[in-house]
Amino acid sequence: MEKRIINYLEQQCIKSPLNERQDGGHYFDEPLVGFASVNDPLFADYKQIIGPFHRSPTEWLNLSGSTNAHKSGTVISWILPISKEVRLSNRSQQKIPSKMWAHTRNFGEQFNASLRRELVDLLQSAGHAAIAPQLSSHWQEISIDGVGPSSCWSERHAAYAAGLGTFSLNDGLITKRGIAHRCGSIVTDLVLPPSPRQHRSHTHNCPFCREKRCGACIARCPVGALSVDGHDKIKCRAYTYVMLNDQLGSDYGVDITGCGLCQTKVPCETAIPKI
Repeated sequence: MEKRIINYLEQQCIKSPLNERQDGGHYFDEPLVGFASVNDPLFADYKQIIGPFHRSPTEWLNLSGSTNAHKSGTVISWILPISKEVRLSNRSQQKIPSKMWAHTRNFGEQFNASLRRELVDLLQSAGHAAIAPQLSSHWQEISIDGVGPSSCWSERHAAYAAGLGTFSLNDGLITKRGIAHRCGSIVTDLVLPPSPRQHRSHTHNCPFCREKRCGACIARCPVGALSVDGHDKIKCRAYTYVMLNDQLGSDYGVDITGCGLCQTKVPCETAIPKI
């Protein structure tokens, strides 16, 4: 079943019309896929790190509609690396995202949502409980005073638990394919072997977090939401999801533009930096 899941995600990235841009290219390249046990102690730690509102995988499984109490299972996580053409279009931008980047954030994420739904359907048809937290009616965003937006399920933290990368100064996840990507995940009672976490720390792939080198993403932020002290989520969100959407949404033909400047034209754009 593990190989079947990986093959399904890979084939969808190649064949699905939802992953096709208007110019004929793809929004995303071949995915990275990882697995974490629903009983991994990290998920209990997340209730302290993120907040008590962050639901554990077993809590999500018990919201899946299944009548069974679930005590084992797997978090299936994937990374969708953003294609070269999209990344190149955003590298030259200094204040606003490129139209191609905004389309990837908007329409590419619709493709990502379809992966979540169809993988849940695939597992349920095989007799397993499964749920996509990001698409669930139980998913909610929480605003924390002085910190900014958070949610009851973090797909980046799921990806870290599944061994797919580590966090960065800008709160993104640096994978072996870089930081320019989208994350997806579902939770199922199907038990699969967990992927190893081989990183020395939760920020090991970021040279700045590791040893105060680089910091290129700081200069890329057009509103000063990044500094040596980290990521100001409140300032970032006000620009990315309010100001940019108001200014560009209609012209670009999207509901959400994204930004992505700190994910492009930086050493971690496509790989783990060697600096």
